Amino acid sequence: MKKIIVSALCMIFLFASCEDDLDINRDPDRLSPDGVAPATELPSAITGIVGAQGAEFAIIGGMWSQFWAQSNAANQYRTIDAYSINSTNYQGAWNNMYDALGDVRNIKRNAFEAGNWNYYLIATTLEVYGSQILADWYDDIPYEDANDFTNFEPSFNTGEQVYDLMIADLNDALSKNLASSQGSAPQSDDFIFAGDMSKWVQFANTLKLKIYLRQTNARPSVAQSGIATLGNNFLSEDAAMTQFIDEANRSNPLYESDRRQLNTATNLRASTTMHSFLSDNADPRLDAFYGTGVPLNQGDYQSGAAPASISIVNLSATTPVYFISAEHSMFMQAEARERYSAGAGAKALYDAAVTESFNKWGFDAAPFIASGGVYEYPTAGTLEEKLEAIITQKWISSFPGNGFESFFEHNRTGIPAESSVAQSDPGYVSGQFAYSVEGSTGGEFPQRLEWPNDELTRNANAPSTPVKITVPVWWK
Repeated sequence: MKKIIVSALCMIFLFASCEDDLDINRDPDRLSPDGVAPATELPSAITGIVGAQGAEFAIIGGMWSQFWAQSNAANQYRTIDAYSINSTNYQGAWNNMYDALGDVRNIKRNAFEAGNWNYYLIATTLEVYGSQILADWYDDIPYEDANDFTNFEPSFNTGEQVYDLMIADLNDALSKNLASSQGSAPQSDDFIFAGDMSKWVQFANTLKLKIYLRQTNARPSVAQSGIATLGNNFLSEDAAMTQFIDEANRSNPLYESDRRQLNTATNLRASTTMHSFLSDNADPRLDAFYGTGVPLNQGDYQSGAAPASISIVNLSATTPVYFISAEHSMFMQAEARERYSAGAGAKALYDAAVTESFNKWGFDAAPFIASGGVYEYPTAGTLEEKLEAIITQKWISSFPGNGFESFFEHNRTGIPAESSVAQSDPGYVSGQFAYSVEGSTGGEFPQRLEWPNDELTRNANAPSTPVKITVPVWWK
């Protein structure tokens, strides 16, 4: 596997937000991997994952979750909006994620040898988090062999194998006695929880919940039995990196890559899909997500409409990058309660999650979730109606940077529904996913990404047969 050599901290997307936490003259990627202090390597591991998920994966995920559409006044992301990206496009996220996972796995190896169970749990949780993103995009990925930093041609595990291995690794890390952890304890080098290990336990448990829920279609008995073992110690606050400031190379990676590095604010325009749903429900998040103007039908970058009339997506340099937000944790818990606990407590979790999403944008959710409100939980409804409420709000709360998660959830659940008519048709239902106007896949929505050409040509153990983006991953 190709290993991109990056500088110690934040260089995947040129971040420079951490100089107080690291001697920048000592690059972990250029040191012997043996015995590197975890506090030296953890910042680059975290920011590497943040950079990989927060730029290319966020842009593709947001496009395919229909948060935004490619502007008709530019062409930066036309291949994404037309479903025509292939193995030669957007390879950076794969390479950058594996580069970050190289740091993570080195921390894990050194922590295990030292009996430092705090860093062992942190590294395992990050390893599983990044690997699940890769597995959900690409299906088969290197996982077991990727732990060997001397092996540049690792074998691929199937997506199903990766899922089982991730659960086993989390169980192993969670089984360690953190009270007997040896060596240094994480502090400011931990950009997510500042060394609060109780939060890392919750993060790991919430990851297990996400892994099991993703299997509700493919392996329902595994999902149900796995969730039954979890208890209730899940995240109640954001697992996020928040240290961004509005300066070049120190800002949110989506903002940095789309706005600052491209030196334009006009590539991403409001998609009719999300815009119409928020507008029809008088949702105040509409104005937070988008500027004034009308939306663009998904994929309609050949539209003759005046570009100045089309709403631009609002992005901020200081928006956190969420690994798992508090609201996503609660939405997942609500779904699990509905599926496996006869709905006990699901409404309260749903209400709290919607409230948290509104709060993040400075709005009050109370009138929306109250009796008669447009987002009132359908307590007396069917399981399908309850799941529709949960996953729809989860979709909205993924804006702007976690569109890849709502893309995966759409593929798993079919929520939001897919429109049978074009968005230009009077019968279009607001919020339904619409096939791209310029779509190149014959009416089929994307399901995945193709394995990068870099990997296919340089790794003799990579799959020999390419798969198209319309081929579902294993759990669908």
